[in-house]
Amino acid sequence: MPNDPALSASQNNASPDYAGLVSFLLEPFLEDPQTLSIHCEQVASTKKLWLRVAFDTNDKGKVFGRGGRNIKAIRTVLKTAAANVNQHIHLDIYGNEDLSSKEKSFNGDAPRGREGRKGSRDSDRRRGSRERPSKPNRPIINS
Repeated sequence: MPNDPALSASQNNASPDYAGLVSFLLEPFLEDPQTLSIHCEQVASTKKLWLRVAFDTNDKGKVFGRGGRNIKAIRTVLKTAAANVNQHIHLDIYGNEDLSSKEKSFNGDAPRGREGRKGSRDSDRRRGSRERPSKPNRPIINS
């Protein structure tokens, strides 16, 4: 394919469809893709973009993935697409929480980690009151 200056100039001025790209990347992880909300904001004076994404909080684990692998890969794809047109992008993620889930977390119905669960192994163990061993006395050598 020949290097046409008009073609390359038009490609540089065109900005990728970030909303479409994020939608394409996130929808497979969502139970209900209709809950996905995307807002893209570009600062006119700079080449910075803010991409705000919201979805149901029940899908948060799938979207983020184990150790954040999925969301890290999505951010990498977005940053690469933006770098190709000399732009910088920042992805913010929000959850759409309903009132009932907020009430549950404030009332203490949700588990709070290992210490909050009944019958956990750590709560059954008793820790001894052992003292830390003292450090051995070593001569200080000054050089």
